[in-house]
Amino acid sequence: MDQPAEFHVTVEQAGDRATDLLHAHSQLTKGRLKHAMQCGAVWLTRGKKTQRLRRQSRPLRAGDVVHLYYDPKVLDTQPIAPTLIEDAGVFSVWDKPSGLRSQGSKWGDHCTVVRWAEKHLDPQRNGFTVHRLDRAASGLIVVAHSKRAAAHLSGQFRDRIVDKRYRATVEGIPDFANDPLIIDSPIDGKAAHTEVAIHSLDPDQQTSVLNVTIKTGRKHQIRRHLAELGYPIVGDRLYGNASGDDVDLQLRAVALAFDHPETGARMEYGLC
Repeated sequence: MDQPAEFHVTVEQAGDRATDLLHAHSQLTKGRLKHAMQCGAVWLTRGKKTQRLRRQSRPLRAGDVVHLYYDPKVLDTQPIAPTLIEDAGVFSVWDKPSGLRSQGSKWGDHCTVVRWAEKHLDPQRNGFTVHRLDRAASGLIVVAHSKRAAAHLSGQFRDRIVDKRYRATVEGIPDFANDPLIIDSPIDGKAAHTEVAIHSLDPDQQTSVLNVTIKTGRKHQIRRHLAELGYPIVGDRLYGNASGDDVDLQLRAVALAFDHPETGARMEYGLC
């Protein structure tokens, strides 16, 4: 099977195995189905709760529904390794490379920084998404390792307690001199606040490096605001002038500061 497909199978009797049921309905090999499980493409609905099913040995009950979201292109994609900045137990901080996702989908989660953290930290533990960084962007991202820490950290992002700074290489030479520029045009009908200052200029290449601080976290906020300003980010295939053969998106999260979810101490992380 080389095209995406969905399968939804109701468990008839307790003791049935998910791989047997899905094999009978999809004709996919059990090895391929085990791989799909490990990649997060198999789900189990029991009552009102639906969650990923990763273990073929997990006991099933009559009335359960097993779901397979099969996309060979997604399943055959290899994750790009992030760099661990710090493992603080209840959370970890990573340098995410361009191309690695912040969050999975129903089709899989193996190419996410959260899943990478779950599989590679020692000791192993669950990971929880706290905030997002565009797939094409790179830089600092935090992963929580308990529900309590996730709620605490997510609340800090929601309440704008977290300090976030980015560096973007853009096309053109800005005309706003050295004074920080504030962009506050709404995004998708919601308030959005971006502060921009010049870091360095390259007149020969007609590019500039900007320091960017955001107070809100709208989807593609920095990319959209800079493109709206007339200085699209180099490598931006969505809002700029880049094509598929150009460099990666030149947007990097270089500084992150937040309160430790247990001690309250201010934690600060930075990249060159």
